[in-house]
Amino acid sequence: MKSILVIGVGRFGHHLVNRLLELGNKVMVVDKEEDNIRDMFPLVTTARVGDCTNIDVLKTLGLGGFDLVIVCIAQNFQNSLEVTSLVKEMGARYVISMASRDIQAKFLLKNGADEVLYPERDVAYNLAERCSAHHVFDYVSISDDCSLYEIPVMPSWVGRTMKEINVRAVYNVNVIAVIPRGGKVMAMPPVDYAFNESDHVKVIGYKKDVDRMLGEIE
Repeated sequence: MKSILVIGVGRFGHHLVNRLLELGNKVMVVDKEEDNIRDMFPLVTTARVGDCTNIDVLKTLGLGGFDLVIVCIAQNFQNSLEVTSLVKEMGARYVISMASRDIQAKFLLKNGADEVLYPERDVAYNLAERCSAHHVFDYVSISDDCSLYEIPVMPSWVGRTMKEINVRAVYNVNVIAVIPRGGKVMAMPPVDYAFNESDHVKVIGYKKDVDRMLGEIE
């Protein structure tokens, strides 16, 4: 469990806060508009109405007491940059801010952000990759050339175990989970698990290697 401050609660902020709470974290939210956080009053540890471009408001938050400060001010980059800089100067341990363009990310990193997220870009890129590829049911980019894929089981795997197939050596990917039809996700499946025709598998690998695998299904 971590203590997390979220500044600015728009649509992305709402999804973020709800998931942070589900994962058992202590969350404080701050937004200059009460309407944006009214529904969160009974859910979060603390909810505060205030303009975080105001130093006096920030002084009341106890920034150094949070494990993370997440700046989710998406509509006004100038405010986002100013708040990012101020919270870091005033003792925040680790600051995550949002950007929509590379130039914004550069300014944020130079002015206090320890990490920058591109929520809209990342969702768009992941959806484009998933829609463009055949037989890819889910996709998460890890780096420029390595990603996490959910794909159907290879026809040649049906009835055989990972040990028999020697997946890592033959395909240069790692199987991190199996999703049986109608069943729960089986993380880190044992080497003696025998694949079924209806299984999906989650694999981590380089795009060229996963593309080569998927060629078996064509």
